[in-house]
Amino acid sequence: MGLRDPLYWLYERRLERKLGDADTPRHVGVILDGNRRWARISGLGDINRGHEAGADKIFELLGWCSERGVQVVTLWLLSTDNLGRPPKELEPLLRIIENTVIRLRDEGWNVNPMGALDLLPDSTARVMKEAGAATSGEPGLIVNVAVGYGGRREIADAVRSLLAEEAAKGTTIEELAERLDLEHIAEHLYTRGQPDPDLLIRTSGEQRLSGFLLWQSAHSEFYFCEVFWPAFRRVDFLRALRAFGARNRRFGS
Repeated sequence: MGLRDPLYWLYERRLERKLGDADTPRHVGVILDGNRRWARISGLGDINRGHEAGADKIFELLGWCSERGVQVVTLWLLSTDNLGRPPKELEPLLRIIENTVIRLRDEGWNVNPMGALDLLPDSTARVMKEAGAATSGEPGLIVNVAVGYGGRREIADAVRSLLAEEAAKGTTIEELAERLDLEHIAEHLYTRGQPDPDLLIRTSGEQRLSGFLLWQSAHSEFYFCEVFWPAFRRVDFLRALRAFGARNRRFGS
């Protein structure tokens, strides 16, 4: 271990030098995958230890993002599919998420709750909403906390919100259909007013989005990392930035 630490430090510094003034993604989305598997391979009897370690890693990531000038980070903590997990697993996970959101609030991060909060237990939804209200307008990094989130559900919610808004104005379906544009839907997404994610990172070796930011990721760069989320290191983050900087983003041109 004594030999590895200096080598790791030197490699990290080398990556930083190579990044230099390379383009930094404004918005980074992260699928925090592999907490349970990390707990198992680490010999931990309780998988919640993996979720706790993963929650702690979030704050390291936010520090790294702040250092590099990232403006928005979206963290996918719980999907709508995850809500179907057995209560003995889901309930402790929700408590960990609540504690994480409270810590984000207490540390002064600008928390933006996103997801189908009506599907969450009252206590979890309340913590999310209170954190959003308490930190709205805080300077610096915006942290989108995706809990009870699904990309298809987000688009459906956006369309419902748009229809309700237009109905309140007296707009007919025919009138709306005639002038409906992509921007009208984008204005009702959970991330409205924010730049779309430039870089999406998924840990644990899985190479799929699983419904994460389906609308917003049309032009995102993807980075899939083999390491489980609790073991994600700063050097892994720098590698993701290096890969992002090496991409030629033509946006269809």
